[in-house]
Amino acid sequence: MQLKKRKLDVVVLSDIHLGTYGCHAEEVLAYLSSIKPKKLILNGDIIDIWQFRKRYFPKSHLLVLKKIIDLSIKGTEVVYITGNHDEMLRKFTNLTIGNISIVNKLVFDLDGKKTWVFHGDVFDASIQHSKWIAKLGGWGYDFLIVLNRIINWLLLRLGREKYSLSKRIKNSVKKAVKFVSDFEQTAVDLAIEQGYKTVICGHIHQPRLVNKVNEHGYCMYLNSGDWVENLTALEYKDKRWNLYSYTEDNMQPFYANENLKNMDYKELLAAITITGKIS
Repeated sequence: MQLKKRKLDVVVLSDIHLGTYGCHAEEVLAYLSSIKPKKLILNGDIIDIWQFRKRYFPKSHLLVLKKIIDLSIKGTEVVYITGNHDEMLRKFTNLTIGNISIVNKLVFDLDGKKTWVFHGDVFDASIQHSKWIAKLGGWGYDFLIVLNRIINWLLLRLGREKYSLSKRIKNSVKKAVKFVSDFEQTAVDLAIEQGYKTVICGHIHQPRLVNKVNEHGYCMYLNSGDWVENLTALEYKDKRWNLYSYTEDNMQPFYANENLKNMDYKELLAAITITGKIS
């Protein structure tokens, strides 16, 4: 038996990082199978093209792409905003195929409020000026996630709670904490300057929903987090935003579409390719 899908006006996901060991693809699939959004905004780093050289792209990751396409076929407007890890898609900016469009940023009216959505890597100097260092850091982060999973497996066997190495490192490094604070404030200042009442980012893997004020006005800042550590999304319904957490939900694994799960790798590739041409 499958639970009733939640109807939502807007859903924002970012930093899924399909193609990496740290990606929780099965959880993403379960979440997407549980909702019926009018608009799905994929706010960057959905496919981790930086990591493609490892030739790691398992079936569960393909299932996520197939699910997104299926949602678009069933009427969901899908907006793919490019990030730094999927920057190769920026050559297809403003391309629309069926209900799926690729853009660099999105500005739209939401119940009378101007909303600005972009990934956020434009604020990151390490991405803009030292890309090879940023890529090296990405590979190191992926290794850290794998190591963390091994440690957590051992901790669970010993009856102890899970532990996040990357969060511990981030929170203990003052520069990292300051970067997150500066990132938020920069996004808010620019949004207020442009007259936007809501600004939505991804990139820094820090889920957030907070009202911000400066000397020129106010703005709501939101960050959709990620699906490597936090497993979070932003949901809009009844004229209000909510920060969704998969780990705090009681969602059951049977949400995932069994018909999709039963398809083999070649069938999935063919389905995605053929659907992409028709849509």
